Amino acid sequence: DPERKTAFGSVGRKIPYRILHVINQDGESLGNMHRAEAVKLMDQHNLKLVLLRENAEPPVYRLMTGQQIHEEQLKRAEKKKASSKAGMYIKELSFSSAIAKNDLETKTKQIAQWIEKKYHVKVTIRQAK
Repeated sequence: DPERKTAFGSVGRKIPYRILHVINQDGESLGNMHRAEAVKLMDQHNLKLVLLRENAEPPVYRLMTGQQIHEEQLKRAEKKKASSKAGMYIKELSFSSAIAKNDLETKTKQIAQWIEKKYHVKVTIRQAK
């Protein structure tokens, strides 16, 4: 499921890897260990295992509390929301080819301001009668 890989949350006991690199809830590395040891540690401290980096060798998991998982999900959602907004504004400007010099200068200044604000600008020039 491609959607499940993008989700951030506890993996529970379904760990497909035999050896994993484990980080504790304080961010300290506990080193590489067998998945049975990681599950045992998870149960002892009443924590949840969360996959951080699947492509690493061995994959990196972190022990987290439910509150830490929730906070991380909120951070990721906020970051995704902010990144999707960036560059999404499109400003469109259209004018005639018979535009007066002052009007053209004003519109040029407006376009420059939009570009500084990282907007995408679409300019349409209509042919004069």
